[in-house]
Amino acid sequence: MHGSGDSEKSLNHVAYICAGSNIGDRRAHIRKGFDAMAADGRIRLSARSPFYMTEPVNYTDQAWFLNAVIAVDTSLAPLDLLRKLKSIEKASGRDYGTVRFGPRSLDLDIIFYDDLVTTSPELTIPHPRMHERRFVLKPLCDIDANLVHPMLNRRVDALLADLAEDGQRIVPI
Repeated sequence: MHGSGDSEKSLNHVAYICAGSNIGDRRAHIRKGFDAMAADGRIRLSARSPFYMTEPVNYTDQAWFLNAVIAVDTSLAPLDLLRKLKSIEKASGRDYGTVRFGPRSLDLDIIFYDDLVTTSPELTIPHPRMHERRFVLKPLCDIDANLVHPMLNRRVDALLADLAEDGQRIVPI
C-alpha cells in the first residue's frame, strides 16, 4: 500500500498503544507522550481509555502506575512506530539503564498493530504479555472489548474476565 508520496498521508494502519508512568507527574508524562504522537503527521489518535492507577507487576517494590491505552491510525510501519515511541520515551526522561519492569517516567508499548503477528529482536506483536495484564486489558476493553487477539483467537473482554485479580489491582481515576 505504498504509493508515490501519499503513504505519508494515508493513515491506513490501526495500532493500540499502552502508556504508563510511575515517576513524577505521571499524567503530564503520558499526556506529553500522546501530544508528541499527535504532533507527528503520520500518527492520529482515534480513541483513548480513561486513566487508571495500577499496581506494579513483576517488580513490585515501586510506586503504582498511571496507565491508559490509545488507538491510533498510522502510516508508520511497525518498527518505525516503535522507534518513534522510543524517541518520545527518551524525550520524557526515560532511563533505560534501570531495573527491568522498574520505575519509569514514560512507557509506550505497541499492544496490537492491525492483525499482525510478528517477532523480531526489536519487536513482538501482539505484545507478548498483554493477555496477562489487567492494566492493559481493562483500558483496551474500554476502547473496544470486541478486539480479537490474533494468536489466541479470543476477544480481549474474555481475556480480561479470565484474569485473577491477585497482584493486579486497578483503580479508575
